[in-house]
Formats: sequence, C-alpha cells, structure tokens
Amino acid sequence: QVQVVESGGGLVQAGGSLRLSCTASGNRVNLVTLAWYRQTPGKQRELVATISSAGHTKYTDSVLGRFTISRDNTKGTVALQMNSLKPEDTAVYYCCVQSGVFDYWGQGTQVTVSS
Repeated sequence: QVQVVESGGGLVQAGGSLRLSCTASGNRVNLVTLAWYRQTPGKQRELVATISSAGHTKYTDSVLGRFTISRDNTKGTVALQMNSLKPEDTAVYYCCVQSGVFDYWGQGTQVTVSS
C-alpha cells in the first residue's frame, strides 16, 4: 500500500513563488514515475509535470520555464517549485505515484494566486 501526502499550498500574489512537497511511502516508490496534477472546479484533472525514476522530467506547456519538479529517492519525496505564478495557476494540486498498474493519489493541496 502506498500513502501519498502533499503539503505546501497556500495563497500567493501573482508573480510570487510556492513550493509543494509530497511524501510517498511504500516499497519501490523510488522505482516509479512521480507526477503533479492540478484541477479546478468543473474541469478535468490536468497533468502538470512528471519525473521518472531516472530523473527525466516533462512539463505541460503552460508551466514550462516556471515550474520545476524534483525528487529525492532516498526520502521518497517529490517537490514542485512554482515561480512566476499566475492567477490561472490557481487549483488544487495533487501528487501522484504512477506504479504502472495503479495510480496512488494524495488528498490535494490548494494553491491560490491572487491578481
């Protein structure tokens, strides 16, 4: 069983920064892809960034150059550094452990960017 817990959300002004953190417990977490998604009311959950076990990263176009995903395999953590935040980045952000068979999700953390 994998447990996923996010932290670090909050309220920030446009142009500011936030750092989200996620701790994933369970065996073999260091061997799978970790990801951050976000969701706003009435919309589908959107993939924001992924990082493979080898450290290869991918980003959705809207956050490229502003967000950075990183992981620490020794601690079972993944982080999302968000800079130059925009009001359209406002959403609930979810951490996801993608085992290849089943996805494990955290409870989500709210990020609100004021204009």
